[in-house]
Amino acid sequence: MRAHTGPDDWREANRLMWDERVAIHTTSDYYDQDGFRRGKDAIRDFETAEVGDVTGRTLLHLQCHFGQDTLSWLHRGASRVVGLDFSEPAVEAARDLAAELGYGPDRASFVAADVYDAAEAVPDTSYDVVYTGIGALNWLPDLVRWAEAAASLITPGGFLYLAEFHPLCDALDDETGSRVTHDYFSREAWVEETPGTYTDFAAPTVNNRSVEWQHPISDVITALAGAGLRIDFLHEHDMTMFRRFTALRRHDDGYYRLPEDRPRIPLMYSLKATRPGR
Repeated sequence: MRAHTGPDDWREANRLMWDERVAIHTTSDYYDQDGFRRGKDAIRDFETAEVGDVTGRTLLHLQCHFGQDTLSWLHRGASRVVGLDFSEPAVEAARDLAAELGYGPDRASFVAADVYDAAEAVPDTSYDVVYTGIGALNWLPDLVRWAEAAASLITPGGFLYLAEFHPLCDALDDETGSRVTHDYFSREAWVEETPGTYTDFAAPTVNNRSVEWQHPISDVITALAGAGLRIDFLHEHDMTMFRRFTALRRHDDGYYRLPEDRPRIPLMYSLKATRPGR
């Protein structure tokens, strides 16, 4: 697996960008914090089916943003959840949200740290479920380090669950998604200077520089297997959560798909990888 390249300040640039957007996201209609406080669940239906019953299990959410998904697993019966994110404002917002919902640190705790340092930063030595994804891996240049950190925190017999946008989309043209215009196997950083954010493209923002990478699915699988995990399944999905291409149409279930007169392609994927043990 060849190394990815990128600017030395990638982490600081991304952290500043995410720090600024926390306040925009927590007040957006997209995340609907008021609805969440009233009991709205943030977990997608396919994730629920694939992860299964979490009742009585401990769960660690890597790159948790401000904690809606993390706390949703607590609503679903997890005995304890821990969220980790490198953005201090995001972690503070997550702690405030947990406190509003009546969860003390014994049930829900949040840690500000780099995902690569998760093993040293989180309060427990291992978790039954390590959960991550939905726009997370693209912010990391080194999947081997990520996989090793995640694997080290899984209880023997426990598993990692990942749901992510399909990297094929990064190779397609930005408008229709019908032509291959970018290198699927590129190792170069994707540097952007785009204002706004996905919850409000017109939002006035100052810290707009971001650095991302694309990761072929083969790299994800190889990194997890190399970290000692057993791949239980890899599922590809014909829907996505955003209108990534103009051709996508929103369906009644809230997902976006290509029109029926176009051949389907994978827009998202999900996987489960178990740590062998009891």
